[in-house]
Amino acid sequence: MNKKTSILLLVVVCCLIFAFPSSAQDDLAPTPPMGWNSWNHFAERIDDKTVRETADALVSTGMKDAGYIYLNIDDTWEGQRDANGFIQPNEKFPDMKALTDYVHSKGLKLGIYSSPAAKTCAGYEGSLGHEGQDAQTYAKWGIDYLKYDWCQSTGSLEEMKAAYTKMYDALKKTSHPIVLSLCEYGWNKVWEWGASVGGNLWRTTGDISDQYRVMAEIGFNQNGLEKFAGPGHWNDPDMLEVGNGGMNEDEYRTHFSLWAILAAPLIAGNDLTKMTPYTVEMLTNREVIAVDQDPLGKQGLRVAQEGPFEVWMKPMADGSKVVGLFNRLRTVEEITVNFSQIGIIGEANVRDLWRKKDLGTFKNSFSVYVPSHGVVLVKIQAK
Repeated sequence: MNKKTSILLLVVVCCLIFAFPSSAQDDLAPTPPMGWNSWNHFAERIDDKTVRETADALVSTGMKDAGYIYLNIDDTWEGQRDANGFIQPNEKFPDMKALTDYVHSKGLKLGIYSSPAAKTCAGYEGSLGHEGQDAQTYAKWGIDYLKYDWCQSTGSLEEMKAAYTKMYDALKKTSHPIVLSLCEYGWNKVWEWGASVGGNLWRTTGDISDQYRVMAEIGFNQNGLEKFAGPGHWNDPDMLEVGNGGMNEDEYRTHFSLWAILAAPLIAGNDLTKMTPYTVEMLTNREVIAVDQDPLGKQGLRVAQEGPFEVWMKPMADGSKVVGLFNRLRTVEEITVNFSQIGIIGEANVRDLWRKKDLGTFKNSFSVYVPSHGVVLVKIQAK
């Protein structure tokens, strides 16, 4: 290796180091995190008993075995600070260390919530001025994941960066691995700088709700952000609403398929103790989950659109392409993907991932009827 090449290699390595704060952080989320969060269904009603029941359900329903390992407590767990400034849980959580131990005994990990403000979004105690103490407390409890929620109504880019960096540094000093989830709703183009302040994932949108219109607006507007995602650092279009009842089965299948193509965190938000067999089957479909968890770590993108018909593609580590054919109309419609749109020439084998069925060999294109607000999700492998 000559001197010029050595210098060039050193520059590249340095650039990578500054772009991603530490390899240890990368190791925490090599694929998009999977788990459950309390807010979508339980909001302020979350308590110790519900968390334990949810941990049990993650195991008994097969969700843990499918990859859902983070059980995340959202806002409203916080109590007051003691005389030395250390945060205490409120009466809903009498012993957070014991709860963490219970969750860990199930082979799961426990997540918690805070804000860089003085108060959280629900008006509870935030971490402002106590970042180091809170990080120590989380580590002492054995917490594995922190959702850090920007609840201020204003804030400059530099203020946001400083606040998130401060908590990242505090977490790092504990030497206890804690995934850092930045929640600031996509303001100031967080995807451009989230990794540089220690984020393993960052919200790119406002809050989701259990409506097709809201879910579709969030999901289909993620196109263009794919270059900012990769192992250790993920775009987060918010939690899953699957099973909460506001959408029909085709719409939930669209929701889950799109999040999988987007390599988005798969964080369920329903009541796991009261799931229908259909909901369990959807959330635990290994072939669709494998799309999201593919080790190549590529976020998918839209490759074709004609009015309400969209074709999205995600490249996979085995060289195949996963394609979602989405119908945003209220009628059944035929949608086609031309293989040239996804970099395939000639013949290819096609497999339906929801039906877990090989559809055969097709030449140059694949066409299928797609239900209203639905999707057909296929894996296409060149011959």
